[in-house]
Amino acid sequence: MGLMAWWTLAGSWGLAVASAAVWNLRRMPEGYGRLHVGIMLLPIAAALWGLRTAPAVIEVGPWRVDALGWMIALYVAALSAAIQRFTLRYLLGDRSYRQVFLLLTLTTGAAAFTWVSDDVRLFVLSWTLMGAGLVALVALKREWMPAKVVALTMAKVFALSALACAVAMGWLAWATGSWRLSEAMAHAAALGRGHQVGIGVLLVVAALLHAGQWPFHRWLLESAVSPTPVSAVMHAGIVNAGGLLLARSAPLLDAAGSGVAVALLTVAGLSALLGTAISLVHVDYKRQLVASTMAQMGLMLVQAALGAYEAAIAHLVLHGLFKATLFLRAGSAVPRPEERVYAPGSGRPVHPAVGALFGGLAGGAFWAEASGEPARLLSALFFGAAVALAWGQVPIYREGRWLGVAAAALMALASEGVRVTLAEGVRVALPPGTSPSPVVEGLAAVLFATGAGLLALVARRRTTGAFVRLYMTLVSLGEPRPAAMDRHPRYLAAYVKEAILR
Repeated sequence: MGLMAWWTLAGSWGLAVASAAVWNLRRMPEGYGRLHVGIMLLPIAAALWGLRTAPAVIEVGPWRVDALGWMIALYVAALSAAIQRFTLRYLLGDRSYRQVFLLLTLTTGAAAFTWVSDDVRLFVLSWTLMGAGLVALVALKREWMPAKVVALTMAKVFALSALACAVAMGWLAWATGSWRLSEAMAHAAALGRGHQVGIGVLLVVAALLHAGQWPFHRWLLESAVSPTPVSAVMHAGIVNAGGLLLARSAPLLDAAGSGVAVALLTVAGLSALLGTAISLVHVDYKRQLVASTMAQMGLMLVQAALGAYEAAIAHLVLHGLFKATLFLRAGSAVPRPEERVYAPGSGRPVHPAVGALFGGLAGGAFWAEASGEPARLLSALFFGAAVALAWGQVPIYREGRWLGVAAAALMALASEGVRVTLAEGVRVALPPGTSPSPVVEGLAAVLFATGAGLLALVARRRTTGAFVRLYMTLVSLGEPRPAAMDRHPRYLAAYVKEAILR
């Protein structure tokens, strides 16, 4: 049954790629696009079938499929189908209309098969194709100079990421004597200290580059020039791959020791704080989403640095679905003329001390109850901060403050239930991680607490020169380079001129 599900998944992806290629033939009518999107439902059904019925591990040639592989295949297939369904109308009439579907199918297919590749060479090839497909999608609008500039920047970053991944995987295969990724990772703990640290650093660099983390974040902030469907697949599927790379490399990273974990934690933590700050000062909705992705990927990599790989993958899936929805619904952020914009509720403002009290109680309760939760100190800190912030927002409910509290509590319980279910589903596919040392976990808590405290302190002093300088610095950091901007889309004028000449 498991083998049948696997070959059905592989065959359905092959059929989807063939369908997209056939649609690029000039003689195919535009209406074929709806059939192609319907074919994209087949990988979803195959992945769901495998997730429900397949045994724990299936090995077929160079592939090895476990629960994590089935789950990511299902997630990527569903994401690809939804985005391509949206693209049918959103990009209708675009010069590269049909090429977008072919590249979307190839890119998401490479993303799905990366995590079931057990041959080191096949893994590196899939990782490289995933980044190359995204670059090709951004570069489709080659008549527009900002798109060309951003695509070139992305090509350099993804090439470096692929090089770091290739060197790390080749080094691992040479040191362990096995081209099977699962076998090589199983023997990672027996390697010498130099091998473990060197390979671990290369894998961390590859993940940071792919996730758009500081100091490699410029390409991610400039990627707002991409069409909405490309942004959706980028932020919900491709950028997340850095966290999955670290999860698949968990045995090696755990064996490498706390030095690699501290380096990853520091860079990812600073990226999370910087991305959050940039998203707070920009008014452009798409740029806010891009900066938010930078922050969320930083948090996910922090979870990986603390050994909480199950939580990182649950974060990856939930953030991807949420971010794809936000990008595809970005147009609804601007109210239509006939829509009435309601003012916030007239509830009395709440005292921040009350929110801090509730947050402290909630965080303390989580700390006491979640004894088996990886990195529970950081989780308790985030949970308490979220409760404190939510309490400060309840006056916006017109129906009443306590109704807002009840709604927030129900949503929190539902979110926690989904997170636990996802974490349990992938735990069987991941090796048991080592608990982070108190020093690493304490460093994470101090980093985020200090960053949040400084931001809150500066926000209360908005009339000072320091606040103005910080504000303008963050605005400047979130702005693209002049070459990646265009005040007027002049390529549209070229299109009109070309049409007139015809």
